[in-house]
Amino acid sequence: MNESGAVTRSGQSVFKSIYRTKVAGQCRLITITWCKNVMLHGLTVSMEALNGDDQYSCKVEMKPWYFWRKQGSKRFQLDGKVVEVFWDLKTAKFNGGTEPKSDYFVAVVCEEEVILVLGDMKKDAYRRTKSRPALIEPILVSKKEHIFGKKDFFTKAKFNEKGRSHEISIECNTRMDRNTKSGNLGINNTTSFEPEMIIKIDGHLAIHVKHLQWKFRAAIPYLYMNVTINFISSSRLLIDQVVMKMNMFGLENRESDELR
Repeated sequence: MNESGAVTRSGQSVFKSIYRTKVAGQCRLITITWCKNVMLHGLTVSMEALNGDDQYSCKVEMKPWYFWRKQGSKRFQLDGKVVEVFWDLKTAKFNGGTEPKSDYFVAVVCEEEVILVLGDMKKDAYRRTKSRPALIEPILVSKKEHIFGKKDFFTKAKFNEKGRSHEISIECNTRMDRNTKSGNLGINNTTSFEPEMIIKIDGHLAIHVKHLQWKFRAAIPYLYMNVTINFISSSRLLIDQVVMKMNMFGLENRESDELR
């Protein structure tokens, strides 16, 4: 799946994570992309070749009909090495989101090593793939979410490799609420209302955009618990609809000595 094309497609939500690990003795980046719209819910696993020009990937589309098998595997060739992707989404709980929250696994295998496993069913992943865990733990390099929603968005993220998950909330108020309209301003006085966007981390106010304008764009750094988080926002105000992109690179400069 071409991410740029997916992101620009109307009504599409995209959740993208990039991991750094060793594949067949070489340090590489593995990109996991979940996408969702009214017609499609899919997963793409992609890796770049050593020359940096070619990209290899496999795509899984989750079908809505009952008889679609929600587990399976695919393979592709990467610089002469066979890479296999296994998944089990039979009981996956998405809770309305783009990425599953629990009861699933996605495993990437090369040379009988599970170089990356996602989800809370890791024992099932090792049993299904019949492969051993890799000696080096993958490092989360970055996480990016493109959200298509109406008002509120909630997610969790880790800001360092061994840290705890933090709750992130985004609220977009794009029109005057009913109480304000019928209050002191008068029923017809809506000109004093300014759309706003509020971002909180663990309940603490991080960013408050008071005059949210049409096609608002900003790159705002925020220091939280000694970690710099970059909020890159792009909003288009519709009647009651906001399209937002948030890019968090809390781990982008971290490297393991084993992966150099």
